[in-house]
Amino acid sequence: MFEDDNRPAASALPSSTPAGWERATIEKLLFAQLKEQRAARRWRLVMRLLWLGVFSALAWGIWNANRLTSSVSTPHTALIEIEGTIAANAEASAENVVASLNSAFEDSGAQAVVLLINSPGGSPVQAGIINDEITRLKTLHGKKVYAVVEETCASAAYYIAAAADEIYVDKASLVGSIGVLMDGFGFTGLMEKLGVERRLMTAGQNKAMLDPFSPQDETQKAYIQSMLTEIHNQFIAVVKKGRGTRLKETPDTFSGLVWSGQQAVAQGLADGLGNVDFVAREIVKAESIVDYTQRENVGMRLARQFGVSMGQGLFEAAAAHSFAPLK
Repeated sequence: MFEDDNRPAASALPSSTPAGWERATIEKLLFAQLKEQRAARRWRLVMRLLWLGVFSALAWGIWNANRLTSSVSTPHTALIEIEGTIAANAEASAENVVASLNSAFEDSGAQAVVLLINSPGGSPVQAGIINDEITRLKTLHGKKVYAVVEETCASAAYYIAAAADEIYVDKASLVGSIGVLMDGFGFTGLMEKLGVERRLMTAGQNKAMLDPFSPQDETQKAYIQSMLTEIHNQFIAVVKKGRGTRLKETPDTFSGLVWSGQQAVAQGLADGLGNVDFVAREIVKAESIVDYTQRENVGMRLARQFGVSMGQGLFEAAAAHSFAPLK
């Protein structure tokens, strides 16, 4: 047999395997897909662990918060701490303190309620809510309330303490500051020196009242002062009602001055010297102390922060996944 010399050489036949660049492209696509699948599996695992952490923290927080609200049958002194600034979003908010008060008053074993105060003051609104609730609960349950001052009981904190049946202090405590203030800054002189022009447009002639970049208007200033005076008079009325004939009023009593604990006793702003243990043992006659303070525990705080962080992480991850360039 003779071979056909016109057949194409073996090297010229179509190859069953792709060329080098085709192979590299296919390998790159396959590796990219594999990498994406692995990343998706890791992300699902991380998300499951994150949600598990959130639910665990919430469950622990709820359990820990409710653990102290169960009824304590044996006789004891109920303790509620009012610590730090009194404000809506603070630990010493009306929401937290009122919840603590309700738990303490409703417990049949609580012989009396002691407010352990260490606060420079804060919101008159929050303090007013707490003061009103103390008065209501005392009438409803027939239990006495004692305020015990550690370092400071000033301004809105004293507004709360005035609702107590008796107030006890340390001789070096700071007590009083029965006054109201509203502060701010004015930058008009500085703006003139820097050559900065303030461009402010409002609808309503008093809408920009107290704007720090505009000259102070005397009419608006008088209006604010009358409002502060009104709130101050409310504060004075609460103190007079709470302290009654024990108060030895002087021209300085409601001037905003702060006194030592010993001076406060002499002026009738407090009833005597003593700490929590003294009041529980000698006044309430129930030496056992149970803390009813509603606190934002670590679990709830972590859960809230974790939720915000996780939401931001989800957004960033989604954005990165949607707009990531193909490599």
